This record gives sequence, structure tokens and C-alpha cells, in this order.
Amino acid sequence: MTTANKRILSIDILRGLVMIIMALDHTRDFFHNGSIMADPMNPETTTIFLFFTRWITHFCAPTFVFLSGISAYLSSQNKEPKQASNFLIKRGLWLIVVEIVLITLGLTFNPLYNFIILQVIWAIGCSMVLLGILSRISHQLVLIVGFLLFFGHNIFNYLQLPAPTTFSGGLISILFTTSGTIIPLDSNHFIGVFYAILPWTGAMFLGFSIGHWYTKEFDIKRRKQLLFYSGLSLFLSFIILRYFGLYGNPTQRIVYDNSFKTVFSFFNVSKYPPSLQYYGMTLGPALMLLSGLENAKNWLAKITMTYGKVPFFYYVLHFYILHFLLVIVFFASGYGVKDIATPQVPFLFRPAALGYNLPIVYLLWLSVVAILYRPCIWFQKYKATHTQWWLSYL
Repeated sequence: MTTANKRILSIDILRGLVMIIMALDHTRDFFHNGSIMADPMNPETTTIFLFFTRWITHFCAPTFVFLSGISAYLSSQNKEPKQASNFLIKRGLWLIVVEIVLITLGLTFNPLYNFIILQVIWAIGCSMVLLGILSRISHQLVLIVGFLLFFGHNIFNYLQLPAPTTFSGGLISILFTTSGTIIPLDSNHFIGVFYAILPWTGAMFLGFSIGHWYTKEFDIKRRKQLLFYSGLSLFLSFIILRYFGLYGNPTQRIVYDNSFKTVFSFFNVSKYPPSLQYYGMTLGPALMLLSGLENAKNWLAKITMTYGKVPFFYYVLHFYILHFLLVIVFFASGYGVKDIATPQVPFLFRPAALGYNLPIVYLLWLSVVAILYRPCIWFQKYKATHTQWWLSYL
């Protein structure tokens, strides 16, 4: 992200780190031999290695959405309020189109779009549209609404809601509570909404609201302190709320006879939709890490920064690389044209029986990340040396 044409390196580093980790989860979806049928977070059936593989990727979406809010604030500093608002609205709409057209195709490889998948880019796009509208009215309003959404959305866990099949129930589900809503368009085409919009909007709005911490007038030492103690407070709130079974998650932890299962249950909080406890578990450490990255200049920071400077390019491209690799593995494993589509599986070339153990998944993940390194350097240089209008939307 830039402010006054100077990038905030700590944001690039953290964003790059979560982009790298995020690819692990998608590699597991495509290539792990249990990913289609099994829940890696289920304490009853998971293993330590599998649980960690899924759990560590929980940090990615909330961190990325929060940093998107900071970036939106900083990008608005060189624009008139109306211009900044219009840009956010247009970019949000553009992201929704990208989710439907490019991301869905990369995930499914289905050119007929029988199943449209709405996930994090959809949630970011919708949140950005709302941010564009509210920020034009008042930045203080963004903070108030963000605070209410972030800390208050779990109130729906305690309310008796209309059935999702009704209009009002379906709207509440898509806005607040869904873990997966399937909307039929016709007998052969469906939309899957897997990210409830407004809980993610709360995270983006709060990121936007602390964006002024990254302006050149703000004291760096104070920024680091605010980030660290905000993160620590969030994480401690997760520990307290989770341990005592208080507010902030639709389900309570379970104490098993097996200590590993008990630990798994403690950290198995709701991502779909993201609960307050989930945010405390993930954004808390992320903010503390962001505080510590202010002066990072080692080789690892340089590598992660490369991905963090062009996250959208990386995000779109990594799905296509993963799926092309899946096609190769599909035919190399002896499957034929008749096996391309699997009933109840939206991804083509992904039979339920196809897959590898986790060490192979990790090897494939690192290979894909490495493949993307040079293209990300190229696109970063391209953006720095070209001024086409569409580059500001990427």
C-alpha cells in the first residue's frame, strides 16, 4: 500500500505472508485425499498435522480484509471525498464481477458456470461498495458501523430468525449468518454464497478507521503500541470468551477425555460466518505481528513483500495454476473424460478419490508459490512503469 507515493512495507510483508499461507488451504482443497468429504477441523476425526494445516490458514481472510480497509483509507488520501467514494464503489463492483467471472472459472474450470461461487472477493467487493457510500457521509460513521458489526453481529446467535427459505430469512442469512447458502437460478445453474457479507464488512471498516495511524503525521512508536495492544486485547478476549463459553461464537468448546481433541475444540471457532472469537483468535495475533514488522528487512520479508505488493494478481493466478496442475494429475492418475465431472462436486477434474497425503500437498503448495514469484516481480514492475486506468483496480 502507498501513502504519498511511499509504500507501507509492513503492510506489504504481512499481506504477502497471508497470501502465501492462503495458497496452502487451496492446495489442500485441490489435492488432499480427504478434502472433499472430511472436515479438517473436526476434533473427532482430524489429526494434529491436518488440523494445523487448516487452522493456520484461518488467519488469511480476516487479515487480508482488515488490511484492505487500511489500504482503502490510504488510497483515499490523494483524492477528493466524492472521487474516493466513487472509486471504492466502482472497485467493489469490479471485484464482485471478478469473483463471478474469473475466480469461479479458476475454481471450477466449468465454462458453463453451472455453479457460481461467492467467497472472500465477493465479501470484500460488497464491503467496499458500502465503505464508499458511508465514507462519503462521515469517517466517524464508518467507525461506529464497523464497531457495531465487528463486535455485535453474533447477537444473531441468540435470536429466533425467519426461515432461510423466506425472503427476510434469506436476506439475513446472506448478510449475517450463512455458512453456505445455495441459490438456484434454474435446474442446472446455482449460486453458492459462502461468505456472509456484513461480518466481513465490520473488519474492513475497522481497518479503514485505523488507516490514519499510517499517515506520515502519525508517530511510528505510538502506532506500534496501538497495534500491539489492540491485537493483544483482541486475543485475550478470545481466550476469555472461549474458555468461559461466553458471547462471540455459535458453538461452545467441548472438553474431551483426549487432551488433543479438547485443544482442537477450543480453537475450532466459526469462520463461516466469522465469529467475534474467530476474529480475536486471528486478527489479534495479526495486529501484534503487524506492529513487529515495522522495521523488518530480512530475506523472508523481501520475499513475502513481493507477493504482498500484487495480491490481487497473485490471488487470481494461483487458482489457475493449481487447477491446471490438477488437470495434469487427473489424467496422469488414469482418469478419463467420463470422470471429469463428479456428482455433488462443483470442481471439474476433482474426483473424490483423487488425492495425496499432506507432505505431497505441502510440496505442491511450495512449488506453486515458487512458480508465482517471478510473475509477481514482473507485474509489480509493470504497475510501477505504466499508468493505464485499469491498473488502479488490480
